[in-house]
Amino acid sequence: MKIIYKLQLLFFALLIVGITGCEKEVPRNDDNGDDPVETPNRISTFIYSGLKDVYLWYDKVTKLGDSYFANNDEYFNYLNAFGSFYEELFYDLLYQYGTIDKWSWIVDDWEELENSFSGISKSMGYDFRLVQIAGSDDIFGYIRYVLPGSPADNAGLKRGDLFLEVNEQQLTINNYMNLLFNTDTYTLTKATISNNTIYTGDVTSVMEAVVLQENPVHYYDVLDVGGIPTGYLVYNSFTSDFDIELNNAFQFFQSEGVGRLILDLRYNGGGSIQTAIYLASMIHTTDDSKLFARSEWNDKYTAFIEDTYGEDFLNYYFTDEIEATQSTPATPIAGLGLTELYVITTGSTASASELVINGLEPYFDVKLIGTNTVGKYVGSITVKDYDNQGNVVTSHKWAMQPIVLKLTNADGISDFIDGFAPDVSASEDYANLLPFGDENEPMLKAAIDYILGTKSGRARPEMIEGIDYRVIADSDDFKPFSKEMYLEGDFQLIKK
Repeated sequence: MKIIYKLQLLFFALLIVGITGCEKEVPRNDDNGDDPVETPNRISTFIYSGLKDVYLWYDKVTKLGDSYFANNDEYFNYLNAFGSFYEELFYDLLYQYGTIDKWSWIVDDWEELENSFSGISKSMGYDFRLVQIAGSDDIFGYIRYVLPGSPADNAGLKRGDLFLEVNEQQLTINNYMNLLFNTDTYTLTKATISNNTIYTGDVTSVMEAVVLQENPVHYYDVLDVGGIPTGYLVYNSFTSDFDIELNNAFQFFQSEGVGRLILDLRYNGGGSIQTAIYLASMIHTTDDSKLFARSEWNDKYTAFIEDTYGEDFLNYYFTDEIEATQSTPATPIAGLGLTELYVITTGSTASASELVINGLEPYFDVKLIGTNTVGKYVGSITVKDYDNQGNVVTSHKWAMQPIVLKLTNADGISDFIDGFAPDVSASEDYANLLPFGDENEPMLKAAIDYILGTKSGRARPEMIEGIDYRVIADSDDFKPFSKEMYLEGDFQLIKK
């Protein structure tokens, strides 16, 4: 079976060769009569050496070049200039950050980072979008979904609820960050719309954030569409902790004789590349001789992998089983063998979601319903600081999540910087968000109508009729991993 875990097992050996073999020594400036420059602290050198070694675009960043610093003094002075502002150092070394590289990031606590990749966070347990009402500083929010058993669920909140106030204080462009993201306890004042006017409603009970883990397999069912059993799955994140739950949904689809699938990725910003391979295999084929995607690393790692293990080592294939973990045995993939897939997409659909779409396109025409996807074709990996013995350094907890590879499909297609355009345009009616699975919900209805070839009324735009506003943010936008695509496991930077 050819899956990406084989690559992860080699990171330790690969990086010993990669760092010592590829990173050029900075020339020394000994006996120049000047006072010695203070040696930078470990965190600064960890950031610099890590990006110089593994960053996908290291060769396009002049400061990461072998000959950029004439000697150690220049190198040390550069690092020391940032002091303890390690984020500034990190972002100063990225390639056209915000334009080309919009996704690399750094954290000061890798344990919190690992929890986030498992869907674990301190939260009220609801996903929402914030919008600013035109002509004012006021903001209101609407809830897109609620996690079962969460504080929000216990407070009676549900998909489609609108809110105007937090702790009975009107949300504005100036206070929403503090009210919603800098406190662990609050109430929401719900809102209603009547005659094109938003009115305040009931105040919820006090909600207190708790640490919870989100199951991304949010909803699934089988619909009768034109006499053919059609699976419908709302999948919100490629979180590997729930690969078995995802497979269970497909076992249900198998038992119901599903002949096509509507995959709802409207809120799915991505996640694990391995989980994307599993999902694609569940949808289309478990033939592990068929290519799903190919990885391209920077020149150092691509050359090392090809020379040591052969070119095929960079390939990711469909698979017939979910790998065993510490808590679950190896599990056969519940494959449907489909060639008819309809994906619901929005501007929140990114990375691993787009990988599934792109990876399946060479085998059949994937139909998209909704709005344009994000356009993220690159992946990252967690880079921690390790000592010479391969043990994680305990003097700090900083870790980087730099872009290290890009992915192409079997036809070599990648670099879709503008995302994927829908075959059928559709969007949510945020004034009336119907439950998932309701066949009158506009985006699901647009998919069903497209399947049946019927001409329905135009799906309503993303606006509340009669009230002008602009989107400020989604709740996931304040999580650095919200549109992430990553290989699981650590990149171990071995200090020599």
